Amino acid sequence: MSGVLNESTPTPTRGTRRPAGRLIGFAAASLGLGAVAGVVWWLIVKPPAYELSSGGSATTSERGLSQFIAGDAWFCAIGLVAGLLIGIAAWRWLGDLGWTVVLVVLVCATAAALTCWLVGYRLGPGDFSVRLAAAQPGDLVPIPLTLRAYASLLTWPFFAVIPVLLGSSLGRDEQEPRPLLRRRRSGNQA
Repeated sequence: MSGVLNESTPTPTRGTRRPAGRLIGFAAASLGLGAVAGVVWWLIVKPPAYELSSGGSATTSERGLSQFIAGDAWFCAIGLVAGLLIGIAAWRWLGDLGWTVVLVVLVCATAAALTCWLVGYRLGPGDFSVRLAAAQPGDLVPIPLTLRAYASLLTWPFFAVIPVLLGSSLGRDEQEPRPLLRRRRSGNQA
């Protein structure tokens, strides 16, 4: 085969054009979305702080205790949106790959969630024990921005797979023939 396209050679369609390239592009886009989500998570969540007392102990308020959970809740909310975006994009770009698109979505959404967690942690205040050791009495030392409920990671792939499953079960089947629609002519009514 010479590689020259002529009239008898069909041009590649979306489904036959380098699936590996589309997979790599989709994975890169998913990781990019995870990084952006990590920045958003860092901007939204204000980690609670401990106040260092003169006796060497550190305390936080009741409101501070509730903010421990807020970081995980915001991570889940961001994961809901990002997961749906990943799932919709996967169905549109990779839907012709068949059942393997579900595995791709699960892996990419999990990788995006881990990227979000890493970016948020890196942008956050840093290692708590080092900052606490360097603090003076009366200083407020914020806790690191991290996940405490690791199950929060599951929200990303859960919401990412929903558009794929809905698209595959409710969408049009490419293998079934389309029904022919008959048009009535104004002069020929049955």
